[in-house]
Amino acid sequence: MPGNEFFGQSGHELLRQRLQQTQEFDAFIMNRSFSQSLEQNQSMDVRAKKEREAIERIKEKINRRFGERILTDAKKDEFKQEMSDTINELITEEFGMDVSYEWRRNLIKKIMDDILGFGPIQDLLEDPEITEIMVTRWNQIYVERNGRLVLVPEHTFDSEEHLKNVIEKIVQPIGRRINDSEPLVDGRLPDGSRVNATIPPISPDGATLTIRKFSKKKLTGEDYLKFGSLDERMLKFLELAVQGRCNIIVSGGTGSGKTTLLNMLSNFIPEWEAIVTIEDSCELQLNQRNVRRLEARPPSPEGTGEVSIRALVRNALRMRPDRIVVGEVRDGCVVDLFRAMSSGHDGSLTTIHANNPRDLIDATLPILFGMSDMKFDEMAQKLQICASVDLIVQIQRLRDGSRKITNITHVVGLGREAATRLKIKNIEPDKIYLQDIFKFKQTGIVGGKVVGKYVATGYAPKEIIDKLESMGIDVPMEIFKADTETENDKQKMVG
Repeated sequence: MPGNEFFGQSGHELLRQRLQQTQEFDAFIMNRSFSQSLEQNQSMDVRAKKEREAIERIKEKINRRFGERILTDAKKDEFKQEMSDTINELITEEFGMDVSYEWRRNLIKKIMDDILGFGPIQDLLEDPEITEIMVTRWNQIYVERNGRLVLVPEHTFDSEEHLKNVIEKIVQPIGRRINDSEPLVDGRLPDGSRVNATIPPISPDGATLTIRKFSKKKLTGEDYLKFGSLDERMLKFLELAVQGRCNIIVSGGTGSGKTTLLNMLSNFIPEWEAIVTIEDSCELQLNQRNVRRLEARPPSPEGTGEVSIRALVRNALRMRPDRIVVGEVRDGCVVDLFRAMSSGHDGSLTTIHANNPRDLIDATLPILFGMSDMKFDEMAQKLQICASVDLIVQIQRLRDGSRKITNITHVVGLGREAATRLKIKNIEPDKIYLQDIFKFKQTGIVGGKVVGKYVATGYAPKEIIDKLESMGIDVPMEIFKADTETENDKQKMVG
């Protein structure tokens, strides 16, 4: 058969040769492609390096040219325009005219943010919808927006060194330093935003930076209603409780909104009262006229000059305050604050980190008492707590990012007397009894949103009501009426 030899010895040899030629050609193409790709990558690396070097030269020239004016005139519009024009000229010197308008504009902003602000996070700091910024690595930044953490890949630092330089820029004005011997620092920005930074060796994957932004807008009770963080009955009761000089602890976890809620509650303090606020960093925005603000101070790098929250609480007692408002209690200063609460400075407010009211009473407060240089036995601690605290307001950040007041709880008292008032049969004589007045009842998750309803338990705190009425404050008893679930109630779920 014609062509049959193709399948014989010679045919197999021809096929083998053709296959070999094909493989060699493919290998040639692959090697050539790889070589070209490598050359392209190397070329891109070279161009990127030259670009970074040119940008650094521009920054150096700007720093030399404007010098101290960068510190003194940074917020002036005329100065910003002058710097922008100068950077534009230097870009032309380094890169020529053959660059796009968009690229030039972005580079000008990038350089100005680095010199006048905090580099790639400057825009994030200026965004009012962002409440927290988390730099987990130099090339990975997360933000909290509307209660949810999201990655912002368009914002990154140029390198690990770039991130460290920004951290140093943040901590220098507050008299702190960060280095191998002091690898972590807490501080705040000029606007009050809280800052935490770490570097190796305590963060082995590289430097980190966390900024909890300071809200420029003070939220009102109406804002909390709009956000679904409480209902009208709860807001009314809290207003009356503050006006009636109840001692209130706002309890919650990290990032739950404790300080913001404390700020809102302070709205209800009467205008004529003298208030002393005590904070690690001044965040509270009280509108009353007679407000004196005290701020704690960390020790210097040499370990001197510290002014603690406890020292400020003790000092506040000498300032004739009607109310003491402490931003957060997290050590033995709780003893001094509670003694003030129970001896003439009722109506004081503070926040404490705890997951729920029971944990606050049984776990957190005993630990804080133990951190004081004044020692109390267990029963003395419990008596002091019952004499000092009227209400616990628990706020929680839920799974969907929303923040809700989950409990308004009355500290009823200790042992038999409190249990009898609550009509409890199995009495525990050493127990501090609590009773919810209002609480949030979660019913499920719909479309990723937590839904539920606020309920009144039917408990009316007699001691608080009597105190308010003795001060001439009318208490609408209907707000305490117990809720019964109806079809209409089901339509009022809070999402």
